[in-house]
Amino acid sequence: MSEHSLRREIAEICRRLYERFYLVATDGNVSARLGEDRVVATPAGANKGFLTAADLVVTDLDGKKVSGPGKPSSELAMHTRTYRERPDVRAVVHAHPATATAFACAGLPLDACLMTEAVVGLGAVPLAPFAVPSTQEVPDSIAPLVRQSDVVLLANHGVLAAGASLMDAYNKMEGVEQFAKVLLFTRVLGGPKLLTSEQVTRLEALRERYGLAGKQMSCSGFGGSAAASSERETLLDSIALQVMQSLARRS
Repeated sequence: MSEHSLRREIAEICRRLYERFYLVATDGNVSARLGEDRVVATPAGANKGFLTAADLVVTDLDGKKVSGPGKPSSELAMHTRTYRERPDVRAVVHAHPATATAFACAGLPLDACLMTEAVVGLGAVPLAPFAVPSTQEVPDSIAPLVRQSDVVLLANHGVLAAGASLMDAYNKMEGVEQFAKVLLFTRVLGGPKLLTSEQVTRLEALRERYGLAGKQMSCSGFGGSAAASSERETLLDSIALQVMQSLARRS
């Protein structure tokens, strides 16, 4: 894809993220490979909902600016680290969708074997340890996980999604937020009814049939298995109750 096309697509992805409230103010960043040693990315300090193709910057894989009107984001380091760890990745989206980010802030990975679409398209979404934004801690914290998973929760921060294209990475961001919402709401409806190990094996086999590439980890909570720790179950129930109380106050 040409640089012009990539720039237009990044601006469109940013607009979609903003309209879905996955980003607010100057949150998040989006990038795509421009050849093997260049990246085109959103600049620092910009509201992503109002960016144009001309606003983007080009950097090398060390994050050093090559061209563009603005400054590279300090968080671009986690993008370039992802590209270094995963030569197959062509685009990275970092955003803060509220429900998935709530799980990250609660210290909970999205690893339940619950939704068929999540098992096939996402797998388990691991949680990276806390790292101070804009420091080397962030790329170091995600490196072991992006080798195994296209989507990673960032503790007390947000979500990173990698893909074979910009739309692939964006779709994974939508998918992880939907998964988080469904998992949360099942707590209100009596608890999640998890898939069995046999069902998960059959679902994972569909990835090859559908020609899905990328990396994903297997979910770890199965129906019919021993219950998760009471502490985690209590925490999830507490979160669900607080969400429902908040919704009731607004109505």
